[in-house]
Amino acid sequence: MNFGFIGAALAMGIAAIGSGIGIGTAGQAAIGAWKKCYMSNKPAPFIITVFAGAPLTQTIYGFLLMQTMKGSSADSMFLLAVGLFAGIAMCISAIVQGKAGAAGADALAETGKGFSQYIMVVGLCETVALFALVFSMVALG
Repeated sequence: MNFGFIGAALAMGIAAIGSGIGIGTAGQAAIGAWKKCYMSNKPAPFIITVFAGAPLTQTIYGFLLMQTMKGSSADSMFLLAVGLFAGIAMCISAIVQGKAGAAGADALAETGKGFSQYIMVVGLCETVALFALVFSMVALG
């Protein structure tokens, strides 16, 4: 059994699980925010969609890492560990990004202000996944 390929699959799979959870969380809040706008006869800002979709990028990062790992000649147990821990880091990043996006969607719908500040926090959550991707790729050589 090649544990390296399992590690590559884990990187992609675990990151995608986090994306799904994060998108679900932010998406529910976006729908609720739009409902608030409709109920108070305010225009529903389409830009709230950005908050809902932000956690999707962690799946892309997981895929990029998986592709890099498949071409790596590193030890299979090392690849397993990299895939597992990088996948977990990306997963957690996507989950908390979804929570931050949910708060941003709610706040933007209520006030109509602050998008740049809200998206900055969402971006900070994204940075964790980027670091996990880049540092894992550097570790792979």
